[in-house]
Amino acid sequence: MSSAGRTSPLSIAITTGEPAGVGPELTVAALAEAAERWPSVRFTVLGDRELMAERAGSSAWLSMGAAIDIEHHALSVPVTAGTLNAANGRYVLGLLDTAIDGAVSGRFDAIVTAPLQKSTINDAGVPFTGHTEYLAERTHTPRVVMMLAGMGDRPLRVALATTHLPLKDVSAALTVDGIVDTLSIINRDLKALFGLQKPRILVTGLNPHAGENGYLGREEIDVITPALLQARALGIDAPGPYPADTLFQPRYLKDADCVLAMFHDQGLPVLKFATFGEGINITLGLPIIRTSVDHGTALDLAGTGRADPGSLIVAIDTAVAMARHRRAA
Repeated sequence: MSSAGRTSPLSIAITTGEPAGVGPELTVAALAEAAERWPSVRFTVLGDRELMAERAGSSAWLSMGAAIDIEHHALSVPVTAGTLNAANGRYVLGLLDTAIDGAVSGRFDAIVTAPLQKSTINDAGVPFTGHTEYLAERTHTPRVVMMLAGMGDRPLRVALATTHLPLKDVSAALTVDGIVDTLSIINRDLKALFGLQKPRILVTGLNPHAGENGYLGREEIDVITPALLQARALGIDAPGPYPADTLFQPRYLKDADCVLAMFHDQGLPVLKFATFGEGINITLGLPIIRTSVDHGTALDLAGTGRADPGSLIVAIDTAVAMARHRRAA
């Protein structure tokens, strides 16, 4: 990036996600706080202007600050809060495409995504597994890492070796090279985007009790331990494999910067129990910065004014911090 780009205001894009869900109203609420907290940051909201005004209860929020731009993308069809319509599936995907293209081109320093509904996009005729996989495909990134984080005084970060897979497919998806690549991505991005000089990444086993020396499974012996030996040879601080049922306690986590879990529901229930409402989703390994909320579309809360913007606020704060670290690198 040129020196002119480095001195220009940070620019953050926010996609408003599924229009029938809480994304539009959470964006309104979160930006009201973010605009005060980050007066030098330019925020661009991607979504339907009239929908956001409706969810805000008025159009007054549109003039809350000169650092907020509303990039209008019209809904495909009118929407009722809480009621999904596949006709808006491509609208949702269009918001994401605009954000990704803008980040790749340098227009945006980071993107923050409100929750979307996978089923709506699939029902619109577009195969879609999730934000993480779609971001990897659109940026031609061979491997990305999903990391959820609770960003408090003592951040708890949990990354995944596999993401949205049936449990029966997890073992076959774990390879030595894959785990080494995943640890390398985590190690690199924790340095570049979080300012950690020597990240310490604790690694779980796959099986109960980390396999009990092979009596409860050999993945720890045949795959995970060889991968950790290779990672350590590369200078990555990655001890393990630890039994997942005992790893998530203060005496282990106090010196850890991240935990690498082997599958989605091994690490994320703990993270969400500890931080839900203030946790976020971060995609590591991309050429762009992307953060998101740690929850879904909450259709039952859409339009009620009761949805909590806490996770989206943290996602915005973290995107700003990560973009600043990248610029300073």
